[in-house]
Amino acid sequence: MEKLNLFQIEQQYMVLAASIIDNGGECSDEQIEALQINKTDLETKARSYGYVVLDLESEVKQIDAQIKRLSAMKSARNKTIDRLKETVSNAMQLFEISEVKTATLKINFRKSESVEIDNLDLLDATYKVEKVSVTANKVKIKEDIKTGISVTGAILQVNNNLQIK
Repeated sequence: MEKLNLFQIEQQYMVLAASIIDNGGECSDEQIEALQINKTDLETKARSYGYVVLDLESEVKQIDAQIKRLSAMKSARNKTIDRLKETVSNAMQLFEISEVKTATLKINFRKSESVEIDNLDLLDATYKVEKVSVTANKVKIKEDIKTGISVTGAILQVNNNLQIK
């Protein structure tokens, strides 16, 4: 009887998680209240939440795999598009044809201009823009703080990351 009850509780939290997902990951006040854990139901809710988290992590892995698969499909199609366009363009230029026109399709060349830089060092300074990017060396900062060196503007924060396996 207890297992069925725990199963029903876990199903309730799966439904709750699904409604939060449907809302873009945002919780309503009612959902926040339903998610609250008090001391008496900590073990039951923690276990249920743990199973929901594992299920959602599994879904995320599947979504990542699909994104990778779809990205590969997109890349293959884009390469094919580029190859077909290049082949048609080369043939049209070779045979000095500026336009191919049918009842449903028109292929022609459009003129455009672009600036190509042969040698940046030879350009006058008025034609150059310097971009500078500054980031913190967090590895060095962490090492220094751990060895006792005070680093103004940075602290070493200790986090407790919940792990569910």
